Amino acid sequence: MDWSQYYPEYFKPLSLDGSHDDIKDMTEVKKQEYQVEFADIGCGYGGLLVELSPLFPNTLMLGLEIRVKVSDYVQDRIKSLRVCHPGQYQNIACIRSNAMKYLPNFFRKAQLSKMFFLFPDPHFKKTKHFTEHPLFERVSKEELADDIIIDKLGTSTEEGKKVQRNKGQNFLAVFRRVENSTLRSQDS
Repeated sequence: MDWSQYYPEYFKPLSLDGSHDDIKDMTEVKKQEYQVEFADIGCGYGGLLVELSPLFPNTLMLGLEIRVKVSDYVQDRIKSLRVCHPGQYQNIACIRSNAMKYLPNFFRKAQLSKMFFLFPDPHFKKTKHFTEHPLFERVSKEELADDIIIDKLGTSTEEGKKVQRNKGQNFLAVFRRVENSTLRSQDS
């Protein structure tokens, strides 16, 4: 993935043939200094990305949005923020994509430290239950008390703001990936 068009302050563009122009880069496998760590799946109008950007200035964040006009809006919003606030908002980007189909094309295994799935309730899609999946466990409210992201989840998106205006409720569910010891022992 050529990230230079999305994060120009962090990545050099690839050469015209799609590869790095430095012979050392082509022959030596190096750990990239920067990589996308947060993904906002179905990022909508990019509210969460914009809120988190100054809180995590050295963390690259990617929003994935399937709607063309909405993803175009977010991309324009980010460009505008970068112009109005030089040196800021360089760590966020948005790509129009169907995350259900193409998510593995953007990230390596274990690359992401956080993924966000913020959606209205009731939602037009069938509910998915993380609580029933053996590789995820719910994070306790006590563990979330010091997490600066938690307060932003229900207030930064357009849907979250609408819920606040209508004096509705936000329902928070935070899960962590459980290490799969069965798979780890098979690799040994």
